[in-house]
Amino acid sequence: MEYIAPFKEGIDLIKDSGGDAFKLCWQCGLCSASCPWNMVRSFMTHRMICQSRYGLLDMEDEDWWLCSTCNQCVSRCPRGVAITDVIRAARRIMLEFQYEKAPAGLRSAVGNLTVKGNPWGGERSKRAAWAETQGVEPYSSEQHRLLYSPCCVLAYDPKLGSVARATAALLKSTGASFGILGEKESCCGESVRKAGNEALFESLAKSNIAAFREKGVREIIVSSPHCYTTFKEEYPRLNGEMKVLHLTQYLAGLLDKGKLSYKKPLRKKIVYHDPCYLGRHNGIYEEPRRVLGSVPGVTLMDEVECRENSLCCGGGGGRIWMETLKGQRFSDILVEQAVAMGADILATACPYCLLNFKDSVVTSDKADALEIKDISEVVLEAMGEE
Repeated sequence: MEYIAPFKEGIDLIKDSGGDAFKLCWQCGLCSASCPWNMVRSFMTHRMICQSRYGLLDMEDEDWWLCSTCNQCVSRCPRGVAITDVIRAARRIMLEFQYEKAPAGLRSAVGNLTVKGNPWGGERSKRAAWAETQGVEPYSSEQHRLLYSPCCVLAYDPKLGSVARATAALLKSTGASFGILGEKESCCGESVRKAGNEALFESLAKSNIAAFREKGVREIIVSSPHCYTTFKEEYPRLNGEMKVLHLTQYLAGLLDKGKLSYKKPLRKKIVYHDPCYLGRHNGIYEEPRRVLGSVPGVTLMDEVECRENSLCCGGGGGRIWMETLKGQRFSDILVEQAVAMGADILATACPYCLLNFKDSVVTSDKADALEIKDISEVVLEAMGEE
């Protein structure tokens, strides 16, 4: 077992890296009991907090990289310990002292973000390739009220470009005045910050803030709850404050004004999955349900564990870039549950969830039994605009 910076020096390092919250922990163990990892393997969150408290970080322990920052532990902690901040601080130290021991997938994403501004390593000039057939205009503050920021996942992953296109078509059909920044925009930096690389996060964030200011952006609409959280909570501390809407909030607002009209009943059973960063992190539970519930012919169902107790898909905290062993994937469990409930569609409102679910239906041979869709795709189909 290899430790770095033990005792007083280690304690100071963790505090300086943003993990001072460990001092509130009284080792009740509720965090470990709440962690979804214990559904598939042993994961002792409270032990990790205890190690942090005494300045002991085992650089060989992979558990530090398993946390998906789902916030289940934080939401249940009787002492209000910001456990994910402690995890992030420990990761930050590990990246600084022994970067080569970080998961290979994460190191690849960090390299791509540093050079290309996105974790896929796609060319900047291709960031708006998804929009080439959509007639989407470059953002102009004189012409557009909203900036649509689709997330790197939707912009670069070929499996999910359809979600960005569906969202753009939906915005157009509902009369939204919007544009995109394309190659002038970088990754929001959320996942790399949760993985511990604060310097890279700030570089990406400052680049985006400068681009937003240059273009006079006042209001952003996003598909990703991770982008939503970052723009809303993290950018203001870097003087990047602006109004941010998640797509489900925008659609719920239209619904309240009677401006969502449907032409096609779907007659589908839909299970809705609460993304951690939309639900537990931001308290947005009702808007997506109201929107899906308004679609004619839809039978809307909740998962076995939903809302505040929703099971994480496993993609947060930088986990989307790291390998997860078969038999330990939370998304597999959620897909199995949806099929057992007789659902036709597993719908959600997060690109990471979509990516994991789409992988799970393939690896578990459920692709013929269950469709994976973003809320935008469901609504667009019911509007007869697909």
